[in-house]
Amino acid sequence: MLTTKEKGNQLAEKLIEKLNNKTAVIGVVGLGYVGLPLAVEKAKAGYNVIGFDVQESKVDEVNQGVNYIGDVVDEELQELVTKKKLKATTDYSFIKEVDAVAICVPTPLDIYKQPNTNYVESSAHEISDHLHEGMLVVLESTTYPGTTEELLKPILEQSGLNCGEDFFLAYSPERVDPGNKQFKTKNTPKVVGGMTENCTNAAATLYGNVLESDIHRVSSPAVAEMEKIHENTFRNINIALANEMAVLCNKMGIDVWEVIDAAATKPYGFMPFYPGPGLGGHCIPIDPWYLTWKAREHSYHTKLIETAGEINNDMPDYVVKRIMEILNKDKIALNGANILVLGVAYKKDIDDYRESPVLPILEKLDVAGADWKVVDPYVKEFKYKNSIQSPIENVTTEMLESADLVLIATDHSDFNYEEILLNSKAIFDTRNSFRHEVNNNSYFRL
Repeated sequence: MLTTKEKGNQLAEKLIEKLNNKTAVIGVVGLGYVGLPLAVEKAKAGYNVIGFDVQESKVDEVNQGVNYIGDVVDEELQELVTKKKLKATTDYSFIKEVDAVAICVPTPLDIYKQPNTNYVESSAHEISDHLHEGMLVVLESTTYPGTTEELLKPILEQSGLNCGEDFFLAYSPERVDPGNKQFKTKNTPKVVGGMTENCTNAAATLYGNVLESDIHRVSSPAVAEMEKIHENTFRNINIALANEMAVLCNKMGIDVWEVIDAAATKPYGFMPFYPGPGLGGHCIPIDPWYLTWKAREHSYHTKLIETAGEINNDMPDYVVKRIMEILNKDKIALNGANILVLGVAYKKDIDDYRESPVLPILEKLDVAGADWKVVDPYVKEFKYKNSIQSPIENVTTEMLESADLVLIATDHSDFNYEEILLNSKAIFDTRNSFRHEVNNNSYFRL
């Protein structure tokens, strides 16, 4: 009779063999900005993939070969669906058919900036109901250190199976950067940390067969979880420094963009980060607060992280204050002013407006009594307060001429900046869109 260790080794070897010969069926739970690109890459690698999502609209679109994620190539999705390499469902009972499944669901914060793990827990329960021997479960959602071991493992073991012996569990953080032209899911290095050596080996084998990038193994899921938060906290803090420098430089009459460009000439010890109207996206503004929350369990106060968060959160207020100052130069009150806002996406050339700093800017303009219009060629609609807004798709000369101020909130490549400069009464550019000094008395940079 096999010992539990021998049984685990045997199941791991069998799973790794199936992963290597591409007979394994792969599941992906959550078909959003992370899940759908991952599902596509796994199907392109030769696996049969089943995508799971609670939203019927997403499932229907995938099964029709209709793409809704910018980083996925339309034709590739259509081909994979046509060849039956990829299908989607809302029925989680199909979990019993998969050999490995990745959880790629949202991990938002609640109103108190505490982790909301409801989506992860719900997914884990669904998987637990259909978990079988020899199966691999990988959590990809960004979360606090300890989630895989303290939250996911107990739920999965409610199935009666033991982690590391009967099934395998690992954490591998997603590193999706929407709109990045160089690094996609396929070629971004992957970090993997399993509950046991067999867990790590199985997960590393799967990703190694799918991605054209290095697979970096770490000693535990907690290390991998902390690594992901460290990445985004690093960016959060350095962006906060850039934002604070922008505020100070404006007070001192110094061009912060020129300062950063000059500092970036140093070949060591400096990495350029740039100011902006605030932080957006589902990672950088949120992930550091997961660590702050978890630190309280260890009686530790993350002072630097929280200060950085406060600085970045204050930027929409600062943007509106600068708008008011610019209008005042022409003796125009913000109350009743016509503000043309260019861009609502949180970064250039994408349709993602999650956590966009433009949303609080719009709210503050409302409070001040300003009238605003939003132009965004990428975002078809966005939720603002309790309503759905549809941005104008293209900027016209008439819009520019009639606006008291044009706010460049997102520096989309589609905007004609020379036309904007030529036809606007006043411009406040929060993104350094021209990338050079503009000799125009109506143009102001953050």
